[in-house]
Amino acid sequence: MRCYFKWVVWTVVGLAILTTIYICCRGPQWTEPMETQWTQYRYSAVSQNSSGESCSQDGVKNPVCLSASVRLLAGILPNMQKYLTVGLSSVKRKKESYLLTTLHSIFNQSSKMELSQMVVVVLLADFDASWVQDTVTSIEKQFSTMLSQGQLLVIHADQELYPPLSGLKRNFNDAPDRVTFRSKQNVDYAFLVDFSAGLSQYYLMLEDDVSCSKGFLTSIHGHIQSKGSSPWVTLEFSKLGYIGKLYHSGDLPRLAQFLFLFYQEMPCDFLLSHFRTLLMQDKVIRFRPSLFQHMGLYSSFQGTHNRLKDEDFQQDPADNPPADVYTDIEVFDRHSPDNAYSQGMSCFWGKSPINIGNYFLIAFHNPVAISHILIQTGLDGKDLLKSADVEVGEMVLRTERGIECTGSHSLGSLQEGQFERLNVQQMLKKEVLCLMIRVTAKQSNWVIIRNIQVWTAKDKNKDKTD
Repeated sequence: MRCYFKWVVWTVVGLAILTTIYICCRGPQWTEPMETQWTQYRYSAVSQNSSGESCSQDGVKNPVCLSASVRLLAGILPNMQKYLTVGLSSVKRKKESYLLTTLHSIFNQSSKMELSQMVVVVLLADFDASWVQDTVTSIEKQFSTMLSQGQLLVIHADQELYPPLSGLKRNFNDAPDRVTFRSKQNVDYAFLVDFSAGLSQYYLMLEDDVSCSKGFLTSIHGHIQSKGSSPWVTLEFSKLGYIGKLYHSGDLPRLAQFLFLFYQEMPCDFLLSHFRTLLMQDKVIRFRPSLFQHMGLYSSFQGTHNRLKDEDFQQDPADNPPADVYTDIEVFDRHSPDNAYSQGMSCFWGKSPINIGNYFLIAFHNPVAISHILIQTGLDGKDLLKSADVEVGEMVLRTERGIECTGSHSLGSLQEGQFERLNVQQMLKKEVLCLMIRVTAKQSNWVIIRNIQVWTAKDKNKDKTD
């Protein structure tokens, strides 16, 4: 009888634990309209600490101990799911502050159409109440329209909700103050990503001292589409720190738990890499050009000078309209022709000999008005395409000799393996269906085409309505 009673008790306890984990891992459901002003938002990824006891430093005994509320300080929660949430955390800096400049860059570099599909969430993560209030006031003055339209939300988590931030493990032999700083930062991001989980399809992590490229949401959308059905956990749109990391919103509750559970173990960028590999994405998937640039001169930790820059950043990234890519140059391994046009980290690598008349052709799915073309070949001065002409054409034909770009117009020749031409549309005054690189001299070296970028002429009337 006693054994039976024990069995019943342990069964009930086990079911309760499994139920709690299931509830914690579920993202917010969009079954009813969200409340608007000054909403208390439950931190859904971690269990409610109903006992009121302080959080234990022992991650095994008490792995998910955060009590439960994030305050919405400004903005109106959107009543429908967006395409993209942009999340950033900000603290009081000893020297310059870049938060407002970053927000201006996000909004100014986005069209009205893009803003309608986006919500920006700012976590004011400092424990200085005066700084938090002053920052909210500044945001309300400069971004009142965005706040009233549900495009900007400002949130805060009170200090008592945080686990212990002193006496932590000194992994990597970091000084105690640095361990405290990076551990708190992990918890900041845990609050931020969990709050953002139900707001959109995708979540983009930024820092509070970045500038954005023009139309970054449209570029991100295009890259997501280019992945098709291929699985991914994290897409990267900058090579620096936490900047430009993109996630499926459905993964955010787990990411929040992960950041909190291991908050004192290592810096956030290390944890983000481990999260990706644990979900079985072993390789980094990074797109070029980078869409975000670090602009802060002083770090948020001790105000030290920070010179980090992303050399791959472009203020006005290429459009690269949908196209098929062909070549009659023999391909080496998996370095396919598509790699040169996809704006990813890979490139096209072709075997020698490279003969006169060999081609590399971009066949656009629809006619495009091209304004600017950039072609880069070679890597570290090797495997350049030494001699080739660049042409655009009005028709694509399949012949016995392969794919041809007909009705062509010459734009010039590669110089030292590189080519750039501005104002193409002004010269042609018509749309084209193909872009051709045609080899004009035989070479014995292999060839790398690492980057083909195409900008299209924008419809000025459309831009005004956007």
